[in-house]
Amino acid sequence: MTTQTKLPVDQQAVQAFSEKNGEPGWLSSLRLDALAKAEELSLPKPDKTKIDKWNFTQFAKHAEASEVYASLEDLPASVKSLIDVEKQENLYIQRNNTPAHLKISEDLKSKGVIFTDILTAAKEHPELVEKYFMKDAVNVNEHKLTALHAALVNGGAFLYVPKNVELTEPIQAVYIHDNADVALFNHVLVVAEANSAVTYVESYLATEEVQNSIANIVSEVIAGDNARVVYGAVDNLASGTTTYVNRRGIAGRDAKIEWALGMMNDGDTISENITHLIGDNSFGDTKMVVVGRGNQKQNFTTNIRHWGKNSEGYILKHGVMKDAASSIFNGIGKIEHGATKANAEQESRVLMLSEKARGDANPILLIDEDDVTAGHAASVGRVDPMQLYYLMSRGISQTEAERLIIHGFLAPVVTNLPIEGVKRQLTEVIERKVN
Repeated sequence: MTTQTKLPVDQQAVQAFSEKNGEPGWLSSLRLDALAKAEELSLPKPDKTKIDKWNFTQFAKHAEASEVYASLEDLPASVKSLIDVEKQENLYIQRNNTPAHLKISEDLKSKGVIFTDILTAAKEHPELVEKYFMKDAVNVNEHKLTALHAALVNGGAFLYVPKNVELTEPIQAVYIHDNADVALFNHVLVVAEANSAVTYVESYLATEEVQNSIANIVSEVIAGDNARVVYGAVDNLASGTTTYVNRRGIAGRDAKIEWALGMMNDGDTISENITHLIGDNSFGDTKMVVVGRGNQKQNFTTNIRHWGKNSEGYILKHGVMKDAASSIFNGIGKIEHGATKANAEQESRVLMLSEKARGDANPILLIDEDDVTAGHAASVGRVDPMQLYYLMSRGISQTEAERLIIHGFLAPVVTNLPIEGVKRQLTEVIERKVN
């Protein structure tokens, strides 16, 4: 039986939510138009994964106020471990869809940096948000889930870095999900103007087991000419949450967008990560690690599209599957006509720890230009017996040897996360999921 797709909200509910938040007219109109489109559009069709029976549309509540945190000392222990309680200034914490804590340094404010929740940004900086929100990176009309996201955005963050401003300390966001009744429609918009630099790191964390919930997450990164954006993320939502996550970037001339993504959700997940290298000499790098367990099904599509001359794009994806989990890894390097001297490289490797686990690595190169460089590598297999033998011959038990091999296999992404607490979180999640 196919999952019911009739939406649990109507135009009146969306209009009321928009008015309650004091949103500008353009956003209210966009929501209503998107909701009408969500009724008509089809679900996306990820390669080799059937999602027509997955629940992306049915939820109990679109929004509900959660308690805020008077101080960082009131945070759950699992959240405290992610941040430096003593030093962290540039921090946003969201509980379900409620902004629960926000602090940005006076130094960054004086430089014109804006960091706040997405709904406040739409109200206080309407022209700036309208300029970028679901315009070039992610489009409302793509399919049912992008339209539904535009209609029901109820959380997320906005980060704006003006021209010639380079941030030396990372910006951090933590999104806590502890109420299964509340659907998570998070939108993150990062804009780095020309000659700027910023590192943004986010964590999605289920502090309690939730059942029959959904998460619809969209991130848009805009890197102006000669800007650099480092975007780190650890997604760790509960097994009862069906997740759609779409992270995309647009890089201008000489710009760089670097992704370090730890995909640790326990529920069924589809993920898109697309970087458009629009400008000449632009650079994109995506590093992703995935651990699947239980009976979960996941599909990850990573795509770097080369439009500018001398653009460089690198994809590195490592996944570990155990129990009866299955994952599809699609890596796409697309060199458009005119993108001469472009370089597209990718590597996808899957390690399977049990007989019923399944992994499928699909490297794809699509090249419409002659004077380019491109390459790919892919492998799916089990723990290398020679590596096991080498470690065990030195007195290490088989269990510990396997653990060391797995951590080494996933290290390329773990070591690239720029916040120690988040790096530690990812390491601990990997440890828990593979053991």
